[in-house]
Amino acid sequence: MSDEGGVPADKLTKAYIKVRAQRAALSAEFKERDGELSRKLDTIKNALLDYCEGHNVESVRTSEGLFFRTSKVKYWTSDWEHMHKFIMEHNVPELLDKRLNQTNLKQFLEENPEDMPKGLNIQNEYTISVRKK
Repeated sequence: MSDEGGVPADKLTKAYIKVRAQRAALSAEFKERDGELSRKLDTIKNALLDYCEGHNVESVRTSEGLFFRTSKVKYWTSDWEHMHKFIMEHNVPELLDKRLNQTNLKQFLEENPEDMPKGLNIQNEYTISVRKK
């Protein structure tokens, strides 16, 4: 079996698997080396944070550059049921990110094909999956 260009499908499959394996090896090597560098950066960041705390400063200018600490606050909930109720009671939907849960929406539409939300856009595309023999 060959495609329109004459290249046999088995050769295309073999080439795909080979390139995919090369990418996987490269990705694994990158992740390992990047992980090492990330751990080094974390160690240095902690030392700089300790410096700021120990010297009671928010920023430091050195001959090599400037470093400063900032406070970053994160919020999350461990009780989505109560959070949803809170959001509805206070009419504050802006507390949520604007995105759709793909799995749940797909299931809803399969179960309720007549209930199509206005403004919903759907994109369907084919992909290729290749597995080893």
